[in-house]
Amino acid sequence: MMLTTGTDDGTGVDWAAAWRGITDFLTTYEAPFRIVGVIVGAVVLRWVLVVVIRRVVDRVVSGVKKAQNVDDTVELSASPLHAVRVVQRTRTMGTVLNNLVTWAIVAVAIVLVLGELDFSVTALIASAGILGAALGFGAQNVVKDMLNGLFMVFEDQLGVGDIVELQSTQGPVGGVVEIVGVRVTQIRDVGGVLWYVRNGEIINVGNKSQGWARVIIDLPAPYTSNVDEVQEVMLATANAMADEPEFKRKVLEPPEIWGIESISAEALVIRLVMKVRSGDQFDMARALRLRLKLALDELGVAVPSLNRIVMDGIDAREASRASRRPVTPPEDSDL
Repeated sequence: MMLTTGTDDGTGVDWAAAWRGITDFLTTYEAPFRIVGVIVGAVVLRWVLVVVIRRVVDRVVSGVKKAQNVDDTVELSASPLHAVRVVQRTRTMGTVLNNLVTWAIVAVAIVLVLGELDFSVTALIASAGILGAALGFGAQNVVKDMLNGLFMVFEDQLGVGDIVELQSTQGPVGGVVEIVGVRVTQIRDVGGVLWYVRNGEIINVGNKSQGWARVIIDLPAPYTSNVDEVQEVMLATANAMADEPEFKRKVLEPPEIWGIESISAEALVIRLVMKVRSGDQFDMARALRLRLKLALDELGVAVPSLNRIVMDGIDAREASRASRRPVTPPEDSDL
């Protein structure tokens, strides 16, 4: 015959004793279980919020693509400028919100874990306030970086993918914005160098990707050329390029001749301008220079060389004689 104690349901198991054992185990290890729960909850909460932010960003970007009837973000360069800006700003806001969510959840989780370890959270917060006041002067740069970064994003001064020129306390930096962080903005320059610029050090922001841009071509023409004819050829060449399918969607207004921009000792400088979509001004300028060069070659106009030598501390007559003096190569030269 089997002896049982406590409640017996006919199986011979003392369920009251088993439950007391489980309760004692949970009571003994209550703090570790709560700490693990806080950590797991923080990880799950961050994952959920990041997924929500990503879905919101993707939905906004997909909505813009669908409205503009494109499949790739790159194709938005041919779409209205507002659509491009919405995509850039949405992605930037998504990056910043991810950083803020991560730091906020980590801070709350640390406070809860310390509370489970029987640390006085109230005293910790008070000590943190005193410590923050004591370290306020040392941490003011960090606070300045964070506030300036938030304002730059909210005011839409720059975004991911923008072509910018930044004037900071350490000097000018130009390139494509890759990451806009809460404290640091990363800029990739034309040479491929990745620059980390603290947001608090940014003084001025020159954004070449907002709204529209302008291609400016200053073409020197010799004094002996027919200025009116040269201007007509330049304008006709620019209009022909603007009508090409490759560039037609990038041109916002017809090209214009602004006339003689300057007169130098070597030539007359004629200015041609073209209003284009932001970000496309560089490729448009290169293509236009090539077409202008070929058109002037057909016209028989040779672009004069603009050379100027400035000499300090040398007598002008001696400098003139030195410039006309033949250069004798050394004896061991192959020339």
